[in-house]
Parts: sequence; structure tokens; C-alpha cells
Amino acid sequence: MNVIQEFSRFANLYESHNTIQSQVAQKLVSMIEDREYKHILDIGCGSGAIYKKLIENDISFEKFTGADFSEAMLLLHPSSDNIQKIFFDFNSIKSFREISSYDYDMVISSSALQWSQDLDMTLKEISQLSNQFYFAIFTSNTFKTLHQIGRLQSPIYSKKSITNSILDYYNASFELINYQLYFDSVYEMLRYIKQSGVSGGKKQLSYKEIKKVIRDYPLDYLEFEVLFIKATKK
Repeated sequence: MNVIQEFSRFANLYESHNTIQSQVAQKLVSMIEDREYKHILDIGCGSGAIYKKLIENDISFEKFTGADFSEAMLLLHPSSDNIQKIFFDFNSIKSFREISSYDYDMVISSSALQWSQDLDMTLKEISQLSNQFYFAIFTSNTFKTLHQIGRLQSPIYSKKSITNSILDYYNASFELINYQLYFDSVYEMLRYIKQSGVSGGKKQLSYKEIKKVIRDYPLDYLEFEVLFIKATKK
């Protein structure tokens, strides 16, 4: 199962299961310096966390474009006269060409770009869309202990590889923040991973591996590591 299928499969549960992503969206929006925009592009908009946080933080805009590769998620995103919702795959050069003629004065992306199949290409293409950017990207230290016990390799990028790609195309500042999400049991933790879509459709634990995690997992929380980026085009 690929990333698109995974997020579409659990789209109706996404918002209720993703308190960390909501915190990340709030942090990212709090970094925005200007208070008025003509046209904002949200890449990987999901069910609308960024849009809602912009409204809550009194950041105004004439037009907002929410782009996502899950049509099920786009259906959950708020609708309004000044909201445009588009199917968009940040793994596809064609998708970037289709939106390149639009004029965005800010591009933002929260909790999405870690799923790029080619992050360097994706970031290069995004850099052509505007002069102002805000990104929140989960790093490979997310679920670090779980991966160690399950002997799994993280499906997402390391802090170093994200930073290197960003600096190739942007002038940027970085902030690394760790989050913890607590659970009453390891079983509840594993159910959360399944129903939130955060596994991205990557390799699942076998029955034997699940038993090992339930027996040996030493924490009562999941670890998340997020790299926040404020950038301008080089």
C-alpha cells in the first residue's frame, strides 16, 4: 500500500488521531512574520490544519490554495469562496508544471514533505513557486525507539539529508523540536499508528515483531522529531 492509499484509507480518522500534527501546524503558523497575503499555497494540505491555524492566528489572505495527493483528504478540507482545492502530487514534475503559472506570495507545507519519493526534486520544484516558504518536515528520528526494537529502517529522511537539500535551493533558518505522544498501552500506540496514516503505507510489523514490540518497548510514548524551516528562494 502506498502513501496516497494509506492517507486516503484513514482520512475520516486523520484529524481526531493527529494531535501532534495539529501542534506542528500551530508552531509553523506562529513562525509566519507577515500578517497579510494575496495568495497562499499549502502543499499537503490534508484536512485543513494550516488553513484553520491561519484563521485562528489572524493571518489574512485573498486566496488560499490547498493541494493534496489524497482526494479523500481534500473532501475534508474547509471550503469557501476564496479557497481552491486541487489534486496535487509533489512526486510528479507534471503536477508542478500545472501550477507553475500561478503567483503565490507564500508556500507552506506541514507534516507532508517527508513522504516525498525524491525530496531533493520536490524541494527544487517548490523553490520555483514563490519567494517565501515555511516547512515542517518530520525526520527519521520519529518513532526512533519503535524502529530500533522492531529492527525497521525509517521510511523518511534524516535531519541531515533534509537540511542539505533545503540549503541547495533556499536561504533558510532551522529549528528542531521533539514531541512525545503518550499512550496507556503499547497496543493503543500501535493502533494509533495504523489508524493515523503516519506509517505512510510502508513495511508493517509481522505478528512476531508486534509481539516483540509489545513485550520490549520501554516507553509509554511515541517519539516525533520535526524540523521547522523558514526560507526564502536563493
